[in-house]
Amino acid sequence: MTTYIIRRLLSMLPVMAVVAIFIFLLVRLAPSDPAAIMAGESATPEAIAQIRQKLGLDEPLWTQFALWVQSLLHGDLGRSTFWNDPVATLIGQRAEPTIALALTTLVFTVLIAVVLGVTAAAKAGTTPDRFVMGSAVLGFSVPSFVVGYLLIFLFSIELKWLPVQGYSPIAQGVWPWLRSLVLPTMTLGLVYIALIARITRATMLEVLSEDYMRTARAKGVSGRPLLFKHALKNAAVPIVTVIGTGVALLIGGVVITETVFNIPGIGRLVVDAISRRDYPIIQGVVIVFSGVYMLVNLLVDISYTLFDPRIRY
Repeated sequence: MTTYIIRRLLSMLPVMAVVAIFIFLLVRLAPSDPAAIMAGESATPEAIAQIRQKLGLDEPLWTQFALWVQSLLHGDLGRSTFWNDPVATLIGQRAEPTIALALTTLVFTVLIAVVLGVTAAAKAGTTPDRFVMGSAVLGFSVPSFVVGYLLIFLFSIELKWLPVQGYSPIAQGVWPWLRSLVLPTMTLGLVYIALIARITRATMLEVLSEDYMRTARAKGVSGRPLLFKHALKNAAVPIVTVIGTGVALLIGGVVITETVFNIPGIGRLVVDAISRRDYPIIQGVVIVFSGVYMLVNLLVDISYTLFDPRIRY
């Protein structure tokens, strides 16, 4: 296992190198100039040139890339061109809301989606099954920002149960913290629930048709023990795989959700950085998110051994 983990960690290096090259070229080939944005509309060409020189944007692309990679190798994500603060510091300041939203969404979606998928599989072809699958299709079809605005209108404006927007740190109390995350979690989790529920249903139907499940029924096992103790455990590997790969949806959805609900997280930081063409922040956040995504997939692969003893690395 240790050797496998080391090999996987080493295999991340070329992937991170490709990500670094891609995001570096992508932000610099965009048709805009951060120096002109910082200088303002009435700035003279000389003032813009001075800002470009100060930011190092007048250097050749390969020189800028080499300097950035050198900083990355020393653990430095660079310094924001707009706020003039280290990118790592800005990410750290915005990390709590994003991590809180991601964790609550993950717990909420997994609990709801797995139960829905198991229920649909157990009652395949019936009304509950059709309702779950129809809801899953709807979850895929409706954009998350539309769901967010509808939830705000219903629960915040009409019923006045939950705050319209904003984030309350957990240090100010658990209940205000949870209230501020309810609507964003529901908004972000909709697509995720639909994905996991569909995969859970399909995998459970396949497992329930196996010979060993017929043997379990013949021995008198039925109901919840049959579904959750026997079937779900054997169907866990594909489900966990989808949960892990779905983290990409989670990361992408954070940006939209934090914007809709005005949450001061990393997603909002990225949106602000894009509007200001703040290259270091965009590059730094993409590198961090890419690393997190690959680590999550490594943990998913390791978790396979818990659900299927036959798997060895």
